[in-house]
Amino acid sequence: MTTETADAECLALTRNLRRRGAIVLAVFALVWALAGGSGISAVPVSVAIGVVAACVTVGAVVLAFRGAAGPVTRPVRLPEKWNRGVALVNTAELVAIFAVIAASNASGHPELIPVGICLVVGLHFFPLARLFDQGQYKWTAIVLTAVALVGLALLAAGATAETIRAVVGLGAAVVLWASSFHVALRG
Repeated sequence: MTTETADAECLALTRNLRRRGAIVLAVFALVWALAGGSGISAVPVSVAIGVVAACVTVGAVVLAFRGAAGPVTRPVRLPEKWNRGVALVNTAELVAIFAVIAASNASGHPELIPVGICLVVGLHFFPLARLFDQGQYKWTAIVLTAVALVGLALLAAGATAETIRAVVGLGAAVVLWASSFHVALRG
């Protein structure tokens, strides 16, 4: 393989990972926004959140395709067997999410579910930052973890389950959309 071919493959991989990352972030932001909107009892507001969330997500996906097609300013440097590491991290995340749901329901505290899931999702971005060579995922991890801690503090202060769902869901959505736009635009 020539250096030119290897460079072209590296640039194509970088664009592809950037595009996929931005799309995955945007889609999960939509899920969080819908979950957050479900915590708002005023139906027109909840529906409006859903409509705005869908529009922002479509915008992020379109930008992922357009932005990722632009020049690559920094090709990714992936560690050996990075895709295996990603699979392990995502599997651990999924198992932890099911554990949060099961433990919260078994203990009679389902209001802990959004907080616990947000914490798990936030923490899983720390190893993904290294595995995908995306330093901005560290910020995604830090801010999602902070959103989870805000939800926990609100819960400790006596906030309702709906308030927790709205704050954590909408907070996580904003963080994930911001990360999606950043990955699409900056790589």
